[in-house]
Amino acid sequence: MAITYQFEVQGELLLVTASGKDEGLDDVKQYGRAVLECALANAVTRVLCDERKLEYALDLLSTFESAKYMAEIVPKVARVAIVCKPGKAPHADFWETVAVNRGLQVRMMTDLAEATTWVLQDDRNR
Repeated sequence: MAITYQFEVQGELLLVTASGKDEGLDDVKQYGRAVLECALANAVTRVLCDERKLEYALDLLSTFESAKYMAEIVPKVARVAIVCKPGKAPHADFWETVAVNRGLQVRMMTDLAEATTWVLQDDRNR
């Protein structure tokens, strides 16, 4: 089953709820583009992706390519938090490192409340 997702705009935040299983790099890129297009269409720069019901199946190289691609297309002013199920994302830390090293403000977390706090945090008060 491919990645399925729903969007909900809550003020300055785009909440994304994703489920299913990624069916390769192209599926992940399409999902990322859809999130970006929705954020741009609604003029939000804060994105919270709840991916606790999404099964990650990318190998390490595809994980690298996915993070690199997202860092290239997402505006540097955006802040993104991705919540995954504990133990279900073997390459999550690697994905985050690749994306952050390319300028994306992103965090992979397992706690929804912590992710929400981080994504809404005012950058000027850090």
